[in-house]
Amino acid sequence: MRRQTATCGANPAGSSRSLRLDPLSLPVRFDAHDPRADGHVRQIELHRERVVLRRAVRGMQMAINVRVADFTGVALRGKDEAQTLVLVHRDPSLSIPLLVGADADEIAQAWTIWSEIFALPQLDEGARKPAPRRRRANAIRTRRPKFLMRRRTGMARELPVHRDEREIIARN
Repeated sequence: MRRQTATCGANPAGSSRSLRLDPLSLPVRFDAHDPRADGHVRQIELHRERVVLRRAVRGMQMAINVRVADFTGVALRGKDEAQTLVLVHRDPSLSIPLLVGADADEIAQAWTIWSEIFALPQLDEGARKPAPRRRRANAIRTRRPKFLMRRRTGMARELPVHRDEREIIARN
């Protein structure tokens, strides 16, 4: 297993270089910021088919193994000054930063390379619409029969009465 040097992942103290991973030299092992972890650091192993996240929360060591196919895509986040390429997961705490930079051409090239390597779509988060609001869970709903939920509330409607009409009855 080849690994990149320690300076290309998390920045050492005093380094002004931003995060930049090489997509052509996988597997990669690096440290990333995690606000929930002890020391606010998590260790990430990035392979072509899987990702392993290691962190400690309140002294408990954990390793989370996630398939690359479980990620939704590679997204471009941020403004013009500092854009970030992120491997996006449905759970935001499992999303992984891949590159931070300001050069638009470099980021566009890296975006296509990362999406081809992982066979994931390129997501433009600036054009993404918010999801429609979901209906809130109701505690009483589970106690009521389902057919009552379908009924209309209010007064019962009167059925139409047809007077002085001939009725057709079908018989066997």
